[in-house]
Amino acid sequence: MSAINTSAILLRRIDHGDYDLVVTFLTLNQGKISLIAKSAKKSVKRFAGVLELFSVLDIVYRPGRGRGLSVLQEAALKAPLDNIRADMGKTAYASYWAELINIWTEQGAQAQRLFKLLLQFLEALDRDQTGGAMLSVVFQMRFLNLAGLTPNLTECLVCGRTLEQMQSTRIALDAVRGGLLCEGCSAGRPARMKLSKGTVKQLLWIERGGLAKAIRIRFSDTGLRESQQFLETFIPYHLGRKPRSLGFLQQIRRCAAG
Repeated sequence: MSAINTSAILLRRIDHGDYDLVVTFLTLNQGKISLIAKSAKKSVKRFAGVLELFSVLDIVYRPGRGRGLSVLQEAALKAPLDNIRADMGKTAYASYWAELINIWTEQGAQAQRLFKLLLQFLEALDRDQTGGAMLSVVFQMRFLNLAGLTPNLTECLVCGRTLEQMQSTRIALDAVRGGLLCEGCSAGRPARMKLSKGTVKQLLWIERGGLAKAIRIRFSDTGLRESQQFLETFIPYHLGRKPRSLGFLQQIRRCAAG
C-alpha cells in the first residue's frame, strides 16, 4: 500500500521489545493512529530527538497488512514545544489533555477539529507563563463540546427553571447527570457539588464565546478551583474511567499548593 503523509501530534509512546516503540498520534487527516517505530530506541539517525510527547510532526507511514501495525517511516519535527516538557506542571496538563483525546477518540475516525483544538492549546501552553490551570478549564469545556458531552448549565435538570431565575448565589450541580439543580429541586437530595453563580456564568461564556477570547479569560481563585473540581469529576464519569494522568495532575497541584 502507498505511504501516507500527514501532520501529527504525539499522544503516547510505549516500549515494544528491546528496540522498537509503539507511538500513538492524533493526525490532521487520518484521525488517531498507532504505529510501530522500528529501531527507534537505538537508531541515531531516523528518529533521534523527534518522537517526544506532545511534539508536532510531519510523519510518513505505511499501512500495515491485516491486523499488523502500520509502520512509521519518517518523522520531521515541526514544533518541539520544549517548554512543556521542561515544566512538570505543564507536562501534567498536556498529559491529561492528550489522554482525554486518546481515550475518547476511535482509531482512524476523522478528528480534524480535535487536532486543531489540541494543537492550539499545546502551543498556548508552551508560551504560557501561568502553568496552564486556566487553559485547562477552557480546553476541557471545548473538548466536551466537540465530544457532544456539553453539560447543561442554563437551567434546572428537573423543573427547567433558568439560571437567571435562581435566587441563590451558589448553585447545586449534579456532575453525573451534567446539569444544574435549582434550590427547590436540590432540597432533600444527597449533598452535591455547588458552584458560585459567577463560575457557572464564566463556564457558559467559555462555551459560547470565541476561542481566542475564551483563552484570555481570568478566573478568581474560587472560580478556578470550582471549575476544576466540576470538570475533573464530570469528564471522567462520562469517559467511563479516570485518566491516570489526572491523578498525577491533581497531585502536582496539591504539592504546589503546599
